[in-house]
Amino acid sequence: MSTKTTSNLKIGLALGSGSSRGWAHIGIINALAEQGIRPDIVCGTSVGALVGAAHAAGNLDKLEEWVRSLTRLETASFFELTSSFTGFVNTSRLRKFLEKHVAGANDRIEDLKLQYGSVATDLESGREIWFTKGPLLEAVWASISLPGLFPAIRHENRWLVDGGLVNPVPVSVCRALGADVVIAVNLNGDIVGKHLVKTPKQKKKNGVAEAFSNLVKEYAGSLFFDSEEEDEPPGLFDAIAGSVNIAQERITRSRLAGDPPEILLAPKLSHIGLLEFFRAEEAIAEGSKCVERALPEIEHLLQRL
Repeated sequence: MSTKTTSNLKIGLALGSGSSRGWAHIGIINALAEQGIRPDIVCGTSVGALVGAAHAAGNLDKLEEWVRSLTRLETASFFELTSSFTGFVNTSRLRKFLEKHVAGANDRIEDLKLQYGSVATDLESGREIWFTKGPLLEAVWASISLPGLFPAIRHENRWLVDGGLVNPVPVSVCRALGADVVIAVNLNGDIVGKHLVKTPKQKKKNGVAEAFSNLVKEYAGSLFFDSEEEDEPPGLFDAIAGSVNIAQERITRSRLAGDPPEILLAPKLSHIGLLEFFRAEEAIAEGSKCVERALPEIEHLLQRL
């Protein structure tokens, strides 16, 4: 497809939340670029904010190279238990990753070549907070702060958490920034009913380290091991993760019904667990395939417009 098809249109790309399934965004962005479709506006929620920031900052190739090399052990190294427990994520290690593979510590949204926006949630009021200017990594950090994994972020006298709680696929932000056409990516369209990870019975152990290990195993599932047990009830964090998935899926349906995008891409990612960030190859490949499946619809729409 020639870029002339889209030269008179301002295209917005709304990248949805979905934790480790978010690496599919990389495949989608690359596949669209191969067809000459390059967005003028990139907005994201949660992992969509992270990938979108890397793209807007010109670092998508760097991020892709790193996530493709990520192993199960390296993924596990991002989690820890601290004496003052506010989340499982090693925030120092994560910050270094963001500064090396996503954007510079001093990068600002208003200086990017593409318009960018991210969504976070005000923990007290439940309102969605948009970041469309200011420090880029601050916008990313606020948007990815999934409760239970990340500590809430203090910003302008508000505690902020993951934007997926209120606006999982930020079509509305793209519209507000001036997009004529919005291509939206919903990562959670096929996960309800398929998201529970089976975990085997654990022998009782004493000590904080063992307790923490068991809890993370419940939450991360095959991040640490695979199980063939079928009759075990979901663990505590499986239940939490499943509940978050269900809530986001229902909120996404409602938001998209009220403000539908021109194109909705829904990669099939239910086989990838919430924290299986080491499965980037599969997620990226499915993102590319998703664009291929939707290409006739995309071409028809853009040529008509």
